[in-house]
Amino acid sequence: MSPFGGAEGSPRRCAPMSIGAGEDKIEKKCPPLEGVPALAGGGGQMSKTNYSNKEYNKILRPYAHKLRSEMTKSESCLWKYVLKSGKMKGYKFKRQRPVLKYIPDFLCPELKLIIELDGSTHDSEEIREHDIIRQRELEDAGFTVLRFCDADVLNAIDGVAYRIEEKILEIESRNKNT
Repeated sequence: MSPFGGAEGSPRRCAPMSIGAGEDKIEKKCPPLEGVPALAGGGGQMSKTNYSNKEYNKILRPYAHKLRSEMTKSESCLWKYVLKSGKMKGYKFKRQRPVLKYIPDFLCPELKLIIELDGSTHDSEEIREHDIIRQRELEDAGFTVLRFCDADVLNAIDGVAYRIEEKILEIESRNKNT
């Protein structure tokens, strides 16, 4: 039995989570990540990018601390099995780090990569509009934003890890060419 709830060699997944009334919407919005190869791993670090602490918003520090202590199940799974302790190609990710006027779920300062996990609350039109504005502002500040549904993380964590790794390779390639 793997730590992800399946037999060894089977697709990794976190234990099922009861999401409530929005569960059907999440499944429709987030189809399973089938046919995505397992995480390749390895790789080395690139040189520092143009990240500076000027994007850090210390006014939001108490809120970020509260969010770190109240992680969702999908955030916990992604952190524990994919991002923590340099597991993703040796890069250091931070949880709920204040950036500009936002607190993204995960941030790799070196790559200026932000990973956001969307739960059932992101199904509302108002929240979706806020997410679009937020993402645009972060991208205008030079960050790359990746979004995943909670259901993807809980049911197909290998596919999520693979997509994060692909984005890291893309950023590394782009930074080598500049």
